[in-house]
Amino acid sequence: MKKLIKLLFSRVFMASILILLQAAILIIAIWRLSDKFTYFYAAFIFLSLFVIFVIINRRINSAYKLVWSITILVLPVFGGLFYLLFGGNRMGRKMRKKMQAIYNNTKPYLKSDPALLDELYLIDKQGAKQASYLINCAHYPLCKNTETKYLPMGEDKFIALIQELEQAKHFVFLEYFIIEPGIMWDRILEILKTKVTQGVEVRLIYDDAGCLQPRKYYRTLEKYGIKAVAFNPFRPSLTVRHNSRDHRKIAVIDGWVGFTGGINLADEYINKKVKYGHWKDSSIMLKGQGVWNLTMIFLQTWYIYRPKDAKEDKGRFRPHHYAPEQVYEDGYVLPFGDSPLDDEIVAEYAYLNLINKATQYVYITTPYLVIDDELLTALCVAAKGGTDVRIITPHIPDKWYVHTLTRASYYHLIDAGVKIYEYTPGFIHSKTFVVDDKLGIVGTINLDYRSLYLHFECGVWMYKTKALAEMKEDYLETLKACRQISVQESQNISWRRRWLNAILRLFAPLM
Repeated sequence: MKKLIKLLFSRVFMASILILLQAAILIIAIWRLSDKFTYFYAAFIFLSLFVIFVIINRRINSAYKLVWSITILVLPVFGGLFYLLFGGNRMGRKMRKKMQAIYNNTKPYLKSDPALLDELYLIDKQGAKQASYLINCAHYPLCKNTETKYLPMGEDKFIALIQELEQAKHFVFLEYFIIEPGIMWDRILEILKTKVTQGVEVRLIYDDAGCLQPRKYYRTLEKYGIKAVAFNPFRPSLTVRHNSRDHRKIAVIDGWVGFTGGINLADEYINKKVKYGHWKDSSIMLKGQGVWNLTMIFLQTWYIYRPKDAKEDKGRFRPHHYAPEQVYEDGYVLPFGDSPLDDEIVAEYAYLNLINKATQYVYITTPYLVIDDELLTALCVAAKGGTDVRIITPHIPDKWYVHTLTRASYYHLIDAGVKIYEYTPGFIHSKTFVVDDKLGIVGTINLDYRSLYLHFECGVWMYKTKALAEMKEDYLETLKACRQISVQESQNISWRRRWLNAILRLFAPLM
């Protein structure tokens, strides 16, 4: 009964009721107008046709064009209006203009060293071309002098993060999709409170929809001296703004140490709360020059909500400002951010580059495998060309419909020679690519439409770093806890499930 009462008075439940009520009122109003007034009906038909024309000419994924065109044609009265409310992948002109101003403000701090890229060209042209793409399109510099350490479990990241936070002397930046009370967040919060009393500047960004905290939680944090903002505040209204969320997970300590990966600040990520069996996740810790990119990704988001801070001296956040300069021979790294506010699908193209240039193997972990034709084709072509392509997905799902979509992709991939494995102990939330012992990405980016097209994401591209060898070792060890899906198993599904798969795949871009 207590759980039921808590649910009924929860922020999520109340917001959902209000949104459904608004949707119902809108549908009834439109229906009555279209039923009684021919002119209104004709106006909505014209609107729908105009929206289809706009969709066809937009620079968006073809799957989006298809699903929305079908929706509008099937629902000519409501379809066009629904697209205007829910179909965009933008947060509005005002936000885009503000973000562009911030990018222009921070651009001088993100200049890449041409000599470093030339150096990589002499070693590996294909690797240098991939780095060049991220430099030119994601606008973050290639870095060296960076130590990398792969953390294969949430528990490992928690221990490392606590150790580094306790040593913080100047500033801490945290940006997370989910913050939830429990063993993990409560321990971190206590450290942050202590650090504030020691004069350490603490800034925190959390996604307002992803975070399970009460509304305006930032006010509670500010009472502790923690500077905090809620990203894209969630309001119970019908608006396209809710589509884009801050899915990043970034921690920066004194500009010298940085973390990113799939791990949020909640107990299931460290297996202190069992929700979907054993939770397997991963993270990467950077020390040195490469942390600067993570710092700037954080600051670019911070300045959206604290524009006055954009005038501050950003030089004091550089890696060597508070730490003696050290040189690490640990390959090349390029931490990068991806945003739905531009017209570049950076993360997907970075993944496609890895797949298309692989000659030996591509090892992938992803919680969701809901991919468009470009990624599906790239994986199949790579496997047919003799590349050892392996993908690990969860065995126990967190969302049944997404897991159904994930499994719906199995047959096409397996038939082409891709090896699919499910993590039998539970749910795998890790997002990693390892290629040919020399290239890879670890970060927050899932293989689904929301991550690739709608969310703010980040990752670390690497060339011949220690972390890559650690990622491969962990991958091969993880395979021992997986079961391989056979062609027969991927084919042996009922006709009902085939129809469900077909419907879900059609509407996959909206999930």
